Amino acid sequence: MKTLIMPSNLKQAELNCDGVIIGIKDLSINMPAYFELEDLKNINKEIFVCLNKNMHNSDIDYLKETLIKLNDYNIKGVIFYDLAIPNLVNKLNLNYDLVWSQEHMTNNYYTINFWYEKNIKYTWVSNDITLREMQEIKENTKAKLMVTLFGYLPIFASKRHLVKNYLKTFNLKDDSKINYMEKEDKIYPLVDDKETVVYTDFILDGLKEKLLLDYDYIILNSFLIDDDKFKKVLDIFNEVNKDNLNQKEEQLNELFDNLKKGFFYNETVYKVK
Repeated sequence: MKTLIMPSNLKQAELNCDGVIIGIKDLSINMPAYFELEDLKNINKEIFVCLNKNMHNSDIDYLKETLIKLNDYNIKGVIFYDLAIPNLVNKLNLNYDLVWSQEHMTNNYYTINFWYEKNIKYTWVSNDITLREMQEIKENTKAKLMVTLFGYLPIFASKRHLVKNYLKTFNLKDDSKINYMEKEDKIYPLVDDKETVVYTDFILDGLKEKLLLDYDYIILNSFLIDDDKFKKVLDIFNEVNKDNLNQKEEQLNELFDNLKKGFFYNETVYKVK
C-alpha cells in the first residue's frame, strides 16, 4: 500500500510519501492548490495529474495540448472525470495510465470492471460507501484502487457562483478564498472559484481503516490543514500498525477536534427521491 498526498504547495511534495496528486490550473477542481506543468519537473515521486474538471467546448484545445505535453513528463497517470479525456488519450495514442474518478459514482465493481476492460487500470473509489463495500470492490476487480483516508471531502458542486452572486445581490465585499456556511449547527467550508464547491464539516479519519483495507493507494488531502499539522498526520499514517493503533489514534485526535468516520460504518444518509 502506497501513500499519496494532495499537496497545498510544492514544499509538501518533499514530505515522506510515495507520490502526489497534482491539480493543474484551469483543468482541475477540488484541489488544495493548482500548479503549472513546469512544476512537475521538481517532483521526484510518483505523480498523478488530476484533470478532474467537467470540461466544456472552450476547454478542449487547452486540454488536448496539456494531455500531449504530459506524455513527455514522467507521470504515473492522469485522473479524469470527463469522458473527453479517455477519448482523447486513445485518439492521440498517449502512453500514460488513466484513473477513473467520478467522485460519487465510483462506488461499485461492475462499473470499475467495465472501465478496466477499456484499459482504465485505476479507480479512485468514492467515500460515499461503507468499508465493507470498499472491501467487496477489492475482492471483485483487478483494477488498482485508491481511496481518500484523511481530509475534508467535497460533497456538493455547482457551476453557479453561489457565494459571489450572494455578495453581489446584497452589495457586500469579501475577497476571502474560502467562506463558511452554517447549517444545523455544522460549519461547511465553501470555495467559489471556477465553480462553487461545498466540503464536509468534518475531517475524514481513516487511520484504522488503513490497516483493514488492502488497497494499492491511500490518499491524504491537505486542504485547509496547516502545513505542520499535515506533516504530523502523514507521519502518523506512515507509522501506524496494529500494535500502536490506539496510540496513533490519540495523536491524531490531539491535532483535530472534528474527526469523523464518514460512511465507513454507516450507509449514506443521502437518498434519491
